[in-house]
Amino acid sequence: MKRQNVRTLALIICTFTYLLVGAAVFDALESEEETAERQKLEQKQTELKSKYNLSEDNYYELEGVVLQLKPHKAGVQWKFAGSFYFAITVITTIGYGHAAPSTDGGKVFCMFYALLGIPLTLVMFQSLGERINTFVRYLLHRIKKCLGMRRPEVSMANMVTIGFFSCISTLCIGAAAFSYYERWTFFQAYYYCFITLTTIGFGDYVALQKEHALQTKPQYVAFSFIYILTGLTVIGAFLNLVVLRFMTMNAEDEKRDAEHRALLNRNGQASSVHTTDTTASSTTAALGGGMGGGSGSGRGGFRNVYAEVLHFQSMCSCLWYKSREKLQYSIPMIIPRDLSTSDTCMEQSHSSPGHYPGTPSNRCFCNAQRSAISSVSTGLHSLSAFQGLMKRRSSV
Repeated sequence: MKRQNVRTLALIICTFTYLLVGAAVFDALESEEETAERQKLEQKQTELKSKYNLSEDNYYELEGVVLQLKPHKAGVQWKFAGSFYFAITVITTIGYGHAAPSTDGGKVFCMFYALLGIPLTLVMFQSLGERINTFVRYLLHRIKKCLGMRRPEVSMANMVTIGFFSCISTLCIGAAAFSYYERWTFFQAYYYCFITLTTIGFGDYVALQKEHALQTKPQYVAFSFIYILTGLTVIGAFLNLVVLRFMTMNAEDEKRDAEHRALLNRNGQASSVHTTDTTASSTTAALGGGMGGGSGSGRGGFRNVYAEVLHFQSMCSCLWYKSREKLQYSIPMIIPRDLSTSDTCMEQSHSSPGHYPGTPSNRCFCNAQRSAISSVSTGLHSLSAFQGLMKRRSSV
């Protein structure tokens, strides 16, 4: 089974297992509390009916009026400030539910507005997050160089750590501010910030819904808008760093498989040509005293260079190159590019046996301008051009 299919199947199984675990935990935590709360409300309902002598119909009518008045208790919702707040919750998919269009025209416009606004906002946040990550990586690299660290390169672990603490700091700053303005506890405000910035948006806690804040507290309104957009940007940067890497793994695997198939096809065609050449060379060798055998063996040796490279240990005491693990992905991509170049080098070596341009007299290839080993990472040029090179592959 292909790696991509295995990964997808594993993700499906993990997701449904995660859902089952979450359902079990929420059932254990919330079920009894819900039952107790419902019994208390039903008892309160009976007391109100008895106290005010309300019939069943009158009570439900009063209940409906109270529910309809709930969105308006915070003041006017559809002036510019409130409409801007609603537009933010639409295109960011937060969707508190504290306000909703009541006219048919408003509902139609909301659907078309969300249809264009949601993908636009997602792309904007991801692009902005990528730019932020690039800037942070540059700053961290400069800081490491200024501190004189031996390895100033910025690793993925560095970026993930910085992104994680940036998210925690953003949530804490918002929790402190909203607990002050909304008179919530710090935990309630932190919960509100988390639910908002992850775009879950339950609507059980909604800012700017007390004391006509949308009309009377412009500074608080501006802070809330800026905080939501900035916080979503920080979260987007962290998701861009962590999640998108896994989202592109299937695409990378498909590309690698395509390159590997192209390599196999090309090597298959080369093998068929090599078979024909070997047959011709053998015939010539039988007729002419074996003069053509060397060329065929040289070409055959290079055609199997990929298998040979995986068994190399070292060429000489002053050389080093990639191990089996490092070559397993790079070799399939570099061999096809260099087949023609290496064939040319082989032809040159056979035309002038015992000599290769740039090869020093002591047979150590480290200082050669284009030695076999110095070009491993970029092409593995003409490994078979050096007589006796294969014999030294296990030397120390």
